[in-house]
Order: sequence, then C-alpha cells, then structure tokens
Amino acid sequence: MRLAIVLTEGFADWECALLMATARTELGLDVLIATPGGTVVTSMGGLHITPHLPTKTLAPAEFDALVLCGGSTWETAAAPNLTAMIHAFHGKDRVVAGICGATLALAASGILNEADHTGNSAESLSAVAGYRGHQHYCDQPQALRSGRLVTAAGTAPVSFTAEIFHALGLGSAALDDYLSLYAKEHAVVPATR
Repeated sequence: MRLAIVLTEGFADWECALLMATARTELGLDVLIATPGGTVVTSMGGLHITPHLPTKTLAPAEFDALVLCGGSTWETAAAPNLTAMIHAFHGKDRVVAGICGATLALAASGILNEADHTGNSAESLSAVAGYRGHQHYCDQPQALRSGRLVTAAGTAPVSFTAEIFHALGLGSAALDDYLSLYAKEHAVVPATR
C-alpha cells in the first residue's frame, strides 16, 4: 500500500508527522512525499524536505491515498491548483485527505460540496470560490471521515491519522489504542495550582 503526501512551502510539521511515522514503522506502508515542482520545501519549523517526486506525476493507479498537509501556503496566491489531481484520485475511489489549510484545496476542487467535512472553520471554507458545501460542514474538533474522504482542522493530527487508516481499511482496536496514546494529554484537563 502506498501513500502520497503533498507538502508545500511552509507546511505544518505536526499535521502529517504521526501519519507518516505510523504508516512506515507500524504498518509497513510506502510513504512518498510530493511537492509542487518537485522542489525542496521548508516547514514552519524550519525542516527542509527533499521530495521523492513532483505533484504533477502523482497518479491514482500508483497510490492508495492522496494526503494534503496543511500550512501557510494554502491561504495565499502561491497555493498550487491541485483540482485535477484531487478529482483523479477521488474519481478512482482513492482515499483523499486534507488537514488545516489544505481543506481549502479540497473546497476549491468541489469535492466538499456533496460530502460531510470539517476544517479549521466554516468561515475559511466559505471564502473559497466554488465552495457550496456549507450544509455539509461539521463544526467539530476531531477529523471527519465521509467514505474515502477525510478532513480535519490543524489541531486534529491524531484523529486525522486514525481516520485515514480507517478509510484505507487498516483500522483496528489495537491501532486506535496506539493512536489514542498520542491524544491522551487532551483527555484530562489539568488542575490549576
């Protein structure tokens, strides 16, 4: 099984890190990084990533999932137009996932117009030209899976990871338990002193 993770300049380090590490080390999946133009990108935290391939070469026949990582680029004019690629993966029933600002690319493609989804906010998606999925927006802190489509706010990387694995048919109670370890700090509100 192969995952294509799209990173852009200024990508959010934390949003796909657990997904990539768990996919490779726990599940033995191939994880390939793609960037627009195949260029090196730098994360918000200063991490330089050399991709395996450019986004324009991503083909649904070669991957089981297309994952768009969020970051600062998605809200700018420099955001890549991945509409054709998103439609190609979605049309071939591949898992398509976007977190944080990358949900803007999903909204621009139109695939959120008829599917339940979430993101950073309803307002941010409403500003996207062509977005008509207002009635399908779910305001929730966890990632949301609607068939083979997964969306999440940037604050939900753990549930984003879990929902992608479930969409791929790899979910299990053991995997949920493993992933819940990474969200454990959010289960209890610490007492103030």
